[in-house]
Amino acid sequence: MSKSTPTDAELEVLNVLWAKGPSTVREINEMLSQEKEVGYTTTLKIMQIMTAKGLLERDESSRTHVYKPLMKESDTQRTMMDKLLNSAFGGSASKLVMQALGNNKTTKAELDEIRKFLDDQLENRKGDRE
Repeated sequence: MSKSTPTDAELEVLNVLWAKGPSTVREINEMLSQEKEVGYTTTLKIMQIMTAKGLLERDESSRTHVYKPLMKESDTQRTMMDKLLNSAFGGSASKLVMQALGNNKTTKAELDEIRKFLDDQLENRKGDRE
């Protein structure tokens, strides 16, 4: 797996592949074009670069090449979060969370889910100490 962090454009391609599964350039381009106008050759070039970087794998066994991600979505999220945490928040998870929750867009349901997650984390930590 590549250690490089995907660019914004690469992340858009990865998001399509994670949601849709292995796909051709045309299929990816059609999905990306629903959000904004993206040329086929632009999508092709991005995916060729991603393949060279080790982010994608290309199956050339049929006439139309099928691409799949070599990175799991959760691994990519973890890598990007670690980078953000260290570069923007000095490694402080509490600063990151406070900033994220301080935007007033967090719903009560989301806060309840976060509270449950934190409670579960506390329980797990207690069990580790016993």
